[in-house]
Amino acid sequence: MMGSNMVSPEDVLETLMNDGTIDSIRLKIINQLKANEELKNYTLSMVEQSKVLNTPGAEKQTKRELFDALRQELETSVLEKASKAVWELILDSNNLGKDISETVEKVYKKLSGCEQVQVPPVDVQAADKEVNEKEKSMKAPQVEAGEREQNVDPSRRKRSYSEMNTDAGSAEPIPSAEC
Repeated sequence: MMGSNMVSPEDVLETLMNDGTIDSIRLKIINQLKANEELKNYTLSMVEQSKVLNTPGAEKQTKRELFDALRQELETSVLEKASKAVWELILDSNNLGKDISETVEKVYKKLSGCEQVQVPPVDVQAADKEVNEKEKSMKAPQVEAGEREQNVDPSRRKRSYSEMNTDAGSAEPIPSAEC
């Protein structure tokens, strides 16, 4: 992205397509549609009321002919009902819709460089022991550094960040990227 934090919707979509997330979401939607009793009942009632199946002589048609005729008769209404059910799933702020939103946000943050680094759980006792050992090994050099610092010309001493910000004529701070 040539040093820019601008992330386009196409970048997010491409990442979701390439990492298999879109396929995973599609599978979840299909499974939830299959489990949707209201959609099943609607489709079943549409088939039972079908003119194609209730026309005299339908039993003489091949399965393929019946299927094609049923499809032509019912496809629009059943797909419209299924489409509404899919949108309800996608826009649901509690279940699948929430998962989709969180996934898209996570990918966006990752692409824009705002992803939070997750720290693995730490063994507190081992960490305390390690800190104590480091403190012991650092005491001798700190004493020497303290003695040397007293002998250093104050004008050559490094300034702290707060000292730099209070100096007259200091430059404006560079804004950080908002994440």
